[in-house]
Amino acid sequence: MPSPYNLEVEYNCSECRVRADRLFCNMSEGAVSVLDSVKFTGLYPKGSLLFVEGEEPRGIFILCSGRAKLTTSSTEGKTLIVKIAEPGEVLGASATILGKPYEVSAETIEPSQLNFIKRGDFMKFLGSHAEACMHTAQQLSEKYHAAQREIRSLGLSQTTSEKLARLLLDWCDRGGEVTTKGTRLKVLLTHEEMAQMIGTTRETVTRLLSEFKRKKIIEVKGSSMFVLSRPQLENMVSV
Repeated sequence: MPSPYNLEVEYNCSECRVRADRLFCNMSEGAVSVLDSVKFTGLYPKGSLLFVEGEEPRGIFILCSGRAKLTTSSTEGKTLIVKIAEPGEVLGASATILGKPYEVSAETIEPSQLNFIKRGDFMKFLGSHAEACMHTAQQLSEKYHAAQREIRSLGLSQTTSEKLARLLLDWCDRGGEVTTKGTRLKVLLTHEEMAQMIGTTRETVTRLLSEFKRKKIIEVKGSSMFVLSRPQLENMVSV
């Protein structure tokens, strides 16, 4: 069946061509067969809310393609993006395993394919497959280390321009495409969402990006951003 979101859909995990590259999904055929029997595959347009901070865990989502933002909000309504989830990541695992409310909200930022597994089925799956437990533990450990990096970046950065420089450098390292012009970044976030990632305002991000463009550090064309001078960004980072 063709995808309405221009995605190359894989409904059967055992036939997925990139499974071996995914930390959680790279399991034995027997384990993957069980996974196929308990999951529900869905296609989600941009802006789909997967789960909400504070609600009881229904289960986990495996991000097959696309990306999702994980956010937390204060009682005053201020929102902070704590992570941009990439394909292969399991969303909602810690809350599902602990049986406690989701600690963040998850929303797709581009058309995505996800597999959903109910909490009861996921817990049985972990109980009967040691490799699934190990892979889940590895992902949760990576999540912990990523959180520590973010805390260090936000806590030790002296200025907002330094925080934004760190964000762009991190994007370069994680998914940047090296071109003759510079490192190309596919930026799907709005200025408001970028502000939510570094704990500032949309107006500040817009002003800083304009300053970066004026200094020939970056160039923006549509949804693409080119980092023209990585050394200048690196010079802004003091720790």
